Amino acid sequence: MSTERITHLVGGAPWTGVSERTSKVYNPATGEVTGELDLASAATVDEAVKVAHDASRAWGRTSLTKRAQVLFAFRELLNANKEKIAALITAEHGKVLSDALGEVTRGQEVAEFACGIPHLLKGGFSENVSTNVDVYSIRQPLGAVAVISPFNFPAMVPLWFVPIAVACGNSVVIKPSEKDPSAVNAVAALWKEAGLPDGVVNVVHGDKEAVDRLLEHPDIKAVSFVGSTPIAKYVYETGTRNGKRVQALGGAKNHMVVLPDADLDLTADAAVNAGFGSAGERCMAISALIAVEPVADDLIGKIKERMAQLRTGDGTRGCDMGPLVTGEHRDKVVGYVEAGVEAGAELAVDGRDGPFDGADDGFWLGPTLFDKVTPDMSIYTDEIFGPVLSVVRVPSYDAALDLVNSNPYGNGTAIFTNDGGAARRYQTEVEVGMVGVNVPIPVPMAYYSFGGWKNSLFGDTHAHGAEGVHFFTRGKVVTSRWLDPSHGGLNLGFPTHD
Repeated sequence: MSTERITHLVGGAPWTGVSERTSKVYNPATGEVTGELDLASAATVDEAVKVAHDASRAWGRTSLTKRAQVLFAFRELLNANKEKIAALITAEHGKVLSDALGEVTRGQEVAEFACGIPHLLKGGFSENVSTNVDVYSIRQPLGAVAVISPFNFPAMVPLWFVPIAVACGNSVVIKPSEKDPSAVNAVAALWKEAGLPDGVVNVVHGDKEAVDRLLEHPDIKAVSFVGSTPIAKYVYETGTRNGKRVQALGGAKNHMVVLPDADLDLTADAAVNAGFGSAGERCMAISALIAVEPVADDLIGKIKERMAQLRTGDGTRGCDMGPLVTGEHRDKVVGYVEAGVEAGAELAVDGRDGPFDGADDGFWLGPTLFDKVTPDMSIYTDEIFGPVLSVVRVPSYDAALDLVNSNPYGNGTAIFTNDGGAARRYQTEVEVGMVGVNVPIPVPMAYYSFGGWKNSLFGDTHAHGAEGVHFFTRGKVVTSRWLDPSHGGLNLGFPTHD
């Protein structure tokens, strides 16, 4: 099987240089190598940043009306090409086509939000604060910014940041995961087709060398990152040390608290959907189910019934769950399963042996369920990032709350109950950034902002929504006094805003 060369996009065109280093891209459902990816050197990053820096000057002075026109055109192109982009995600990440399509759709929602940039950038105005003195505020672009995105959402995460950064008048250099790079290239090509000037959106592929150069480069003014907590902390500390504005979204250990009055059928559906969707490779996946007794036995029985119906296999075949992204990652998750057994947790469903509807060399691990997990076990303490759901039994609401709040992560959580008072108390008392009430994956809509607390976020600003607009702009306040009135002569034409 021939492999495709995958390279950078700089200044609106594929990069024409020769890369000294490359990495392999796999189809996780077959184990086959499908692409050879160019890895950027520091010099290649410098080339892309220079192009972005130069392009940012003219784009930042472009009218809000014209920027919005490009955003609207991009939104339409993204919608028209979403099946194609979803297929690229499935081919390189492994998630099933329906899940990949949902990822693109959620990213498209941010592009739709960014279409309202003329309203989102409106400032304030105070007339006559002193005699004949007015004060008003404006927000202006930063310049060239960087987006460093993870493998688990190769389209959605860049779309959380890039449309808002572009709408605000910035240029962008994207560094996607080297595991599944093609979706970003496809989306970047749509920006050019939408009429965005060359150089405003650029893509460089690479590893730590590329990341470090982006974090150090003086012409990169801000960095948005999503990934594991250790790397997020490194990105935040390195970027801020180099004078950059940084939002670094880290890892998670998301808890679903189930109270005794919960609808257990609804809860079992939610636990399976949130625990095993995208093979558990979601930062918002439910990986710890906290059962407030006496519900655990009944709930686990219902979860096992639903797990027995799941079909794991090639994402193009209509399966429920696909493979893990690489063989190395699959082996790491299997190691956690083995550690859970050794630690004494009860392995209620073992996903290691299949069956799997796909090639023998695919990176397979089926849905796995542990019961009687304790907080000292690695399957509870660590972010596994795979299809492993751990049930922890607790005696009371207070014990469940203490367990969630003592966890070093604070990304997402959910409570399942029919008691409105208990739900309201939980949303107030829990120390987590995103809370679901009978909703297992509480990812907010684009006009709200996404982000966690504690070790799930480094920086003060969450992704997209109003916080995203503020992150990609800086404020300016103007105090103005005009001593003499002026006028501009006659013009009977219809006023426009070009």
